[in-house]
Amino acid sequence: MTTPAEAVKPIEPPPSPAAPPSVRAVARGIVRVARPRQWLKNVLVFVAPGAAGVLLHAHVLTQTLGAFAIFCLGASGTYFLNDAADVRADRSHPTKRHRPIAAGIVPVPLALAIAVPSMAGAVGLAWALAGWRLALVMGIYCLVNVAYSLELKNEPVLDLAAVSSGFVLRAIAGGLAAGVALSNWFIIVASFGSLLIVTGKRSGEQHLLHGAVADQAQVRRTLNLYTPSFLQAVRTAAAAVTITAYCLWAFERAGQAHPGHDPIWFQLTIIPFVIGLLHVVRLLDSGVGSAPEELAIHDHRLQLYGLAWVALFAVGIYVA
Repeated sequence: MTTPAEAVKPIEPPPSPAAPPSVRAVARGIVRVARPRQWLKNVLVFVAPGAAGVLLHAHVLTQTLGAFAIFCLGASGTYFLNDAADVRADRSHPTKRHRPIAAGIVPVPLALAIAVPSMAGAVGLAWALAGWRLALVMGIYCLVNVAYSLELKNEPVLDLAAVSSGFVLRAIAGGLAAGVALSNWFIIVASFGSLLIVTGKRSGEQHLLHGAVADQAQVRRTLNLYTPSFLQAVRTAAAAVTITAYCLWAFERAGQAHPGHDPIWFQLTIIPFVIGLLHVVRLLDSGVGSAPEELAIHDHRLQLYGLAWVALFAVGIYVA
């Protein structure tokens, strides 16, 4: 007879290449490690100037595009560092084992040689673009990701906070680059919305790894420390706070945009926002949130709700 641990064998890591990878293969691997698809997260830098109704101003748009590019550079640097630090764990993961560093295509020393200048360059460019405040945000983003890669990813709850902070810092960076003051409600929506997505990502990872590896801790130590009920409770609380804060922000924004005149377009954005958020909660509850960016790219319902929200918000700013 076999024990449960013997019945579910760990996935074997991919074999090392028989010959050193070609320069072309390494170059392709470097692009893959940089994760261009993940740059979709950096669209968050456009949210604050867009919500303020100034995004289409030439100077603001230029500044925001610059902040977007800087975050793409800095984020890619953190991906190189994280994959280099996680190389052994990734080789036990059903999908991450094919990442270029885990597969032996991109050497760890090369990954580190790219990671450090990328993060340092992002901080320097942020200072050049919008001064020390944006550089500070970029520096905090890089430091949090370094701490996450080296230790925080193994600490329950702190790992959720570390990953969530990346989304919030992107939103703050957009406001700083554009010179837009950020509402307290806006920060709360960004913070708890990020926590919802990150917690759903952990649930999705548990779902993905269930039955694929004997011990999920060999892939991510905290996965064995989170019960499904705990993650569900956090998702529920985060969703509730996000919806409440967004409603308050929408009413506040309406008063700021149209003093003494209330055409209710901002309030109407609550409808697609809540429907879209509940749609996301449903998907996360079913365990499909291990790659949140894939939902944004492939889920047409979510895209439809997002377009409805943008349309109503645009009417509230530019027409009403």
